[in-house]
Amino acid sequence: MPSLARKLRLHDYFALAFGTMIGTGWLVLMDDWLGRGGPAGAALAFALGGIILLPVGYVYGQWVKRLPDAAGEAAYTAQVFPPIVSYFTGWMMLLAYFIVCPWEAVALGKIAAYIFPWLDSFELYRVAGQPVFLPRLVLGIALTLLLATINYRGIRLSANFQKTMSSMVLLIFLALVGISAVRGVPANFHPAFRATPFLSILLTLQIVPYFLTGFESVPKYAEEANPDFRQTSYMQAIGLALGVGALFYALSITAVAYIAPWQSLLGKRFATAIAFEHGIGRHWPVQLILAMALFGLFQCFNGNFAASTRMLFAFARRGTVATRFATIHERFSTPSVAVIGVTVGTLLGLLLGDAILVPITEVGSMASALGWLAACVSFWLVEPRPRMRFPTGLGICVSLLLLLMKLVPAFPGHFTPTEWIALAIWLLIGAILHRRSQSASAILAK
Repeated sequence: MPSLARKLRLHDYFALAFGTMIGTGWLVLMDDWLGRGGPAGAALAFALGGIILLPVGYVYGQWVKRLPDAAGEAAYTAQVFPPIVSYFTGWMMLLAYFIVCPWEAVALGKIAAYIFPWLDSFELYRVAGQPVFLPRLVLGIALTLLLATINYRGIRLSANFQKTMSSMVLLIFLALVGISAVRGVPANFHPAFRATPFLSILLTLQIVPYFLTGFESVPKYAEEANPDFRQTSYMQAIGLALGVGALFYALSITAVAYIAPWQSLLGKRFATAIAFEHGIGRHWPVQLILAMALFGLFQCFNGNFAASTRMLFAFARRGTVATRFATIHERFSTPSVAVIGVTVGTLLGLLLGDAILVPITEVGSMASALGWLAACVSFWLVEPRPRMRFPTGLGICVSLLLLLMKLVPAFPGHFTPTEWIALAIWLLIGAILHRRSQSASAILAK
């Protein structure tokens, strides 16, 4: 029976995890971040998010050593909870990865239209008042099919693509931070907070889980590690991706607010590019930023696409969704049917256009926090040693707080009706797939 290829090393795991975290949010949503917390509030929220998520990263590092299963949270919760709890926990975490794929496919058209305005033509229809243009739709479809082909043909090809994109993102990012440090002025940074410091940090912290989701993707590829890969390296990859990712976002916000007055950027599309263009007085930084955005988009799309396919494959192998998704390609050793399934889902989400951008951020953030909470609670129940329970308990508290901030109306920035509807639709899809799988299993048993 064919099995997944075992070819990944530490730098591959870092690139896959880091790339899953860093996409185009720092360009497309910078005005939203600054509007939530101001430069200091937003930057501190991302830095704080990286720190408080370290215990969660620790739990995932421990889990992958004990249970190297691509099902991730579904496999962990199955150790202590009923199968239905395990399934829907995994289904929610799959949402956190999969939902990024149509997000990035839509973002490609949005970025490209900034360079080539003629792409905003040939309107096909509208979703929630937002137009869907044919040229932008074609671009999103083309990118989706390209990444589907890469992932269909092998994890080695996908990992090499990921490393190339991550290297380009980091190189351009360092150049932009240097430009801001030289050309920016402290006066642009004031006022440092949008509201009170506490509220500014809180409002941004609510969406941080969505943008830091990815460090826990490392276990999803545990079955594809090189035979000589050391178990302790999983923890290194998780910690490195989480630290570099949080620092990336914090410095991005700081660099933008330092080079141009941040309040003038509110409500502006592509505020990051506008800030550098105004700060330097030339257009070439915009081209550099858009190039970096495209590299970031490719790596984030690819990382989340690959993680989604591994989870769908693992669910099918466990019999919780249709078993055909567990098919492994004999030549390429990839979950080929799962790749096709995620491709189709991405293309359907792409049809919703720009209307999905903000709701996806909110729902994905909640789904990530729920998955982290489930992994931490499960580890607490299977690990009695106090020295390991202490960081696990911290992880439980952090994940629970992040989850409640999205679900409890008492918190500012809680779920809106639109986001509840999006969540309900995803749960309904999961219930239908699960029911069909169970019905098929029952028929075969007879």
